[in-house]
Amino acid sequence: QVQLVESGGGLVQPGGSLRVSCAVSGSIFGVDSMGWYRQAPGNQRELVASITSGGSTNYLDSVKGRFAISRDNAKNTVYLQMNSLKPEDTAVYYCSAKQTIMGINYNYWGQGTQVTVSS
Repeated sequence: QVQLVESGGGLVQPGGSLRVSCAVSGSIFGVDSMGWYRQAPGNQRELVASITSGGSTNYLDSVKGRFAISRDNAKNTVYLQMNSLKPEDTAVYYCSAKQTIMGINYNYWGQGTQVTVSS
């Protein structure tokens, strides 16, 4: 089992910055890809950014150039730095992890952290 705990959400004004963190614990052997998703009221959950164990990243088009995902393997933590925030970035942000053991994929989710962009 893998446990994910997000932190760092909150209220920020448009144009501001925020960093959310995801602490990974438990049986982390085989965890390769990590990601951040978000879900706004009435919307489907969408992938915001992902990072592989090798450091390759992928971003939602609307956040490219504004958000940056990174991972600190020594601390078992994944970060999402969010800059130039817009009201449409308001959502609950979820950390996710994909673990592969003997060819079987397991997906884990954190509890989510609220990010609100408003003046």
